[in-house]
Amino acid sequence: MIMSAKDSTLFTLNEVATAIWEAADGSTPLDQIVDQKVCAAFEVAPSVALSDAEDLVAELSSHGLLLVSDQPITQSAIGQTGGPAKETR
Repeated sequence: MIMSAKDSTLFTLNEVATAIWEAADGSTPLDQIVDQKVCAAFEVAPSVALSDAEDLVAELSSHGLLLVSDQPITQSAIGQTGGPAKETR
């Protein structure tokens, strides 16, 4: 379970969402996380897994729990933005 400090929303993560959350490191692209962590561990089509992961990331990002970027996220960039709980690209 995670909670947004922004709006106090609680999220209970299932196994797939937990795998994505734990792999979000600011340097690994989401499609790679889905391929290596989700599709490797769960019986799901890659296109379905990626679509679901994108929905999850958008939801968590809207509550300030993830910072989404098309470039790797450095520690100095996190300090400048106030620092989300996790990062993904």
